[in-house]
Amino acid sequence: MTQPPYFEVDVPIRSTRTPGLEGVHVFTGWADSRAAAVKAAHEVYDAARAAAEAGREIPHDRPDGWSACGYRPGWELDWPAATASPWRSPYSWLNSTTTHEL
Repeated sequence: MTQPPYFEVDVPIRSTRTPGLEGVHVFTGWADSRAAAVKAAHEVYDAARAAAEAGREIPHDRPDGWSACGYRPGWELDWPAATASPWRSPYSWLNSTTTHEL
């Protein structure tokens, strides 16, 4: 069985405590489609939030590679604005725009 593509989901975030403070939260994992990637990212975020709010350890190691490493209260994620695309390592030589003569 072939492994599905590895996705990156970028979710805009904003601080509920400091007006104007915003950024992007990144999730990664395997999924069959962009929609499935966003769904998986949302699921692990919801699980992390529920665990943190209940004083439990955040769950890790889903079989599909999706997990949340932590939860920060005071940040709101804009899920309708989330984007998903196949993940590409910023350190991969495949991303190089520099050419070298041999």
